[in-house]
Amino acid sequence: MRSAPYGSWPSPIDAALAAAHDGRPEWVGFVGDEVWWTEPRPAEGGRRALLRRRTDGGEESVLPPPWNVRSRVIEYGGRPWTGEVHDGRPLIVFVHFADQRLYRYEPGGEPTPLTPVGGGLRWAEPRLDLARGEVWCVLEESTGDGPDDIRRVQAAVPLDGSAADDRAAVRELTEPRHRFVTGARVSPDGRRAAWVAWDHPRMPWDGTELLVADVTEEGLLKDARTVAGGPEEAVAQVEWSADGGLLYASDRGGWWNLYRDGTPLCPREEEFGGPLWQLGLRWFAPLDSGLLAVVHGRGPTVLGILDPGSGEIVDAVGPWTECAAALATHGARVVTVAAGPRTAYEVVELDTATGRARVIGSRHRDPVDPAYYPEPRLRTFTGPDGREVHAHVYPPHHPARTAPDGELPPYVIWAHGGPTSRVPLVLDLAIAYFTSRGIGVAEVNYGGSTGYGRAYRERLRGQWGVVDVEDCAAVARALADEGTADPARLAIRGGSAGGWTTAASLTTTDVYACGTVIYPVLDLATWGPGDTHDFESRYLESLIGPRDEVPDRYAERSPTTHADRLTAPFLLLQGLDDVICPPAQSERFLARIAGRGVPHAYLTFAGEGHGFRRADTMVRALEAELSLYAQVFGLNPTPPVPKVELTP
Repeated sequence: MRSAPYGSWPSPIDAALAAAHDGRPEWVGFVGDEVWWTEPRPAEGGRRALLRRRTDGGEESVLPPPWNVRSRVIEYGGRPWTGEVHDGRPLIVFVHFADQRLYRYEPGGEPTPLTPVGGGLRWAEPRLDLARGEVWCVLEESTGDGPDDIRRVQAAVPLDGSAADDRAAVRELTEPRHRFVTGARVSPDGRRAAWVAWDHPRMPWDGTELLVADVTEEGLLKDARTVAGGPEEAVAQVEWSADGGLLYASDRGGWWNLYRDGTPLCPREEEFGGPLWQLGLRWFAPLDSGLLAVVHGRGPTVLGILDPGSGEIVDAVGPWTECAAALATHGARVVTVAAGPRTAYEVVELDTATGRARVIGSRHRDPVDPAYYPEPRLRTFTGPDGREVHAHVYPPHHPARTAPDGELPPYVIWAHGGPTSRVPLVLDLAIAYFTSRGIGVAEVNYGGSTGYGRAYRERLRGQWGVVDVEDCAAVARALADEGTADPARLAIRGGSAGGWTTAASLTTTDVYACGTVIYPVLDLATWGPGDTHDFESRYLESLIGPRDEVPDRYAERSPTTHADRLTAPFLLLQGLDDVICPPAQSERFLARIAGRGVPHAYLTFAGEGHGFRRADTMVRALEAELSLYAQVFGLNPTPPVPKVELTP
């Protein structure tokens, strides 16, 4: 074991390798006996490919570039494809990202459009109704020039292509009673349909309604009534059991637990649901046997099988410590997307008849010696007023290097996005990029994060920019105080809401020597109705408070307001096509610090939106971040990285 200063350790995990393994498979489903899913292609412009695992065990990409299976409904998207076996072969309907049209596809042929070009139409959660010759889905339609001039409704699109040039051929199944709706789930007898809905100013983790309607002979959804949910109860998902029971995940008891016709199935202080950032997420799925496949846990989530009669759960055995909200069932088979601290996300199948779990798609293959992977430690720190703060701590780790005696490592605090979200406990080569070079990382699930019950989640109500900043600082200070981190070499980084927390931390605390701010919210006065997209346009009413009641708070909390306090060097990364956190947010912030002598770099990326997807973008961003830390912390990366110029 050779001795070398932190930050100088040679690593086979370069930025290109980390970028190539960014993202995860999503939207698993069965088409007959075959498993299909989408997965990212960073080297192909960041598109999402559609893949299938054939019954002979082979895996193949179904659609060549430039087809990109991804929806933009509510900007964060939703389930973009569906499929069934029809006349002996797969029939697929999918959303193409570039034009947001629905397409029909049968292997061996070419995709044909089902919906018109333009018109501000977007689609999500398609579900085939072959008896009626339609695909049912959520329609999002622009009604004006503003970002919140939007209507959403359940709709049916003909499979014969008659709506490809005629919007009038699309049937609307319900009146647009609510601002937001999920896709309808039809009961096994075809007589009822259920879905989740909510309205401004609530977000779907604040309060939603579970609606049940009758399905008429004409295929309309009539007499919709609310059967669960409300302003202080968030129903995250709804399904029907094989015998017609109404199943749903609700947090009415303080945790997202499962219910059947209003009766709790397995009351626990664990989550069986989560935040509905995309339409079509599935934390549970019924099996024909009456059992339920569930994703559950407190913090990290695992796959299990729940017996609704006894309330007992048997968890799948394997190396996976995290399961995504992506479940599909077929007969006795369950498919999900799962990962662990030493494996990236994979498509995993559980055979409930035998109890065997195995990887069937997007298999993780170690691109380097796993000895370079970080070794996470789950920690609970003490924040202000004695409150618990959950975090994953990744110390510097290298199989052949150690630091000189007496040297403490630099650490970077990672603040996740959302903010109503959390960080999963999985292998992330972007983290390994730093830890294998001798830079520690601590991911903080600050107050407001999901996975720890509604009370923990609501710590951020009215306190965004306070609790998240305090909790991240508490973790950073604790690592320094206990001798784990060098107090003079602490940094913070985050994207989106994490970018807000990073900027707020840099402008209101003296904990950090520098920071990386990625596609952030920075000015609350210009991030709301008419400024950002519709889905989050009233999010601040819960995070900050009603604007008409606490107008001064919006300025007081904004990092842009306090830019004059900023002294620490920083890196600002921004996608120029971002409609959620537009470049104007970053530009106003930079205008406030102009001429103040604060070393910084501002890198913009054409063609990138909210969340970087292209390999070249991710490489540039990671290398620039390492360059920032090298310059501020006095590190000498081996080999050197391209220097990002910090200009005052």
